[in-house]
Amino acid sequence: MEEKKDNIFKKAGRGLKKAFKDMGENAKAQHEVDKANFAAAKAEAKANFEENRGTNTFRKAKAQAKQSWDDAHMSPAERTAKMREEQAKQIEEANERIKAANERYEAAKVTKKK
Repeated sequence: MEEKKDNIFKKAGRGLKKAFKDMGENAKAQHEVDKANFAAAKAEAKANFEENRGTNTFRKAKAQAKQSWDDAHMSPAERTAKMREEQAKQIEEANERIKAANERYEAAKVTKKK
């Protein structure tokens, strides 16, 4: 009976050891993914900065700052209304893209039947 208990505990110990090893490997892999994503975001930010260098005028920067200030000091109702307008605009654009894609699909479908 004691041998069976020892075997059970040894098996459980090996299982836990394997589980912790897997968790460690998963954490290392996720760290690599996070590191790569951070490096990509950093590179994109540098590229955006270089692309926009010299194009931001004082007037444009001032307008962006005012817009940011206004956005930060909106009431919740105003912020919700603005979000709804932006969402409606995005839905409208998506519907236009769907319409264009459906037209392309129909044109390709008719062409292939002939």
